[in-house]
Amino acid sequence: MPTLIHPTAVIAESAELHPTVQVGPYAVIEEQVKVGAGTTIGAHVVIEGPTEIGSGNRIFPGAAIGIEPQDLKYAGAPSWVKIGNNNKIREYVTVNRATYAGESTVIGNDNLLMAYVHVAHNCIIEDSVVIANAVSLAGHVKIESKAVIGGVLGIHQFVHIGQMAMVGGMSRVVRDVPPFMLVEGHPCLVRSLNLLGLKRAGLTSEDLAILKNAFRILYRSGKLFSEALEELELLSENRYIQELHQFLSLSLGSKRRGPMPGKMSKGVKLEEVDN
Repeated sequence: MPTLIHPTAVIAESAELHPTVQVGPYAVIEEQVKVGAGTTIGAHVVIEGPTEIGSGNRIFPGAAIGIEPQDLKYAGAPSWVKIGNNNKIREYVTVNRATYAGESTVIGNDNLLMAYVHVAHNCIIEDSVVIANAVSLAGHVKIESKAVIGGVLGIHQFVHIGQMAMVGGMSRVVRDVPPFMLVEGHPCLVRSLNLLGLKRAGLTSEDLAILKNAFRILYRSGKLFSEALEELELLSENRYIQELHQFLSLSLGSKRRGPMPGKMSKGVKLEEVDN
């Protein structure tokens, strides 16, 4: 049988690789790295620790994972990158460790990170997220499951992107993106529901009708945002409405960027929020 580890790869003795892991030419895997079954690591990939990578992942040539954060506050603390299962991490993706001891940058399961994506310190990417080419995530960004991020854009630190949302390419994302919405622009605005994504996710016609009504209340009624949020709370016991209301309510908190407005939104200013 041919070896699964190319003879030019450099692997620290303390690194823990499952026997089924494949490692390509000139890859470097340093200490405190653990890689699960069936993961493929391409040529010239660099993985530093502490880093944990699950099973069934494909890491393409030139990716750099577990490198120390690009954060002036970083002082050498033993922080982590933790990656789940069945992710595709394409060419030259960079995933940095968290800033402080014991903290983690986290990537869940079944995600696709296309070429040149940057995932900064303390980011959280949940499951089944697609991030297109040349997207930069600043520190502490959170992307919820089944979101789709268009290419060549930047996401401000501490921004949260809700589940099943879609962000159009070449946008400037400085505010929280509500779940189920399609946003784009410079600066970004909420444009519509992410109808195609919601249908692909299996939402029923009843769910879609309720979300369309919620969209009209929030972004087309001309109400103050606080008034629209109160009306949304009374709208339905539908779980998607409850998730939307909870996301928007939390987005108004002091440690968040604030919700992204729509074209006709009142009470939500476009100016950036100080952290």
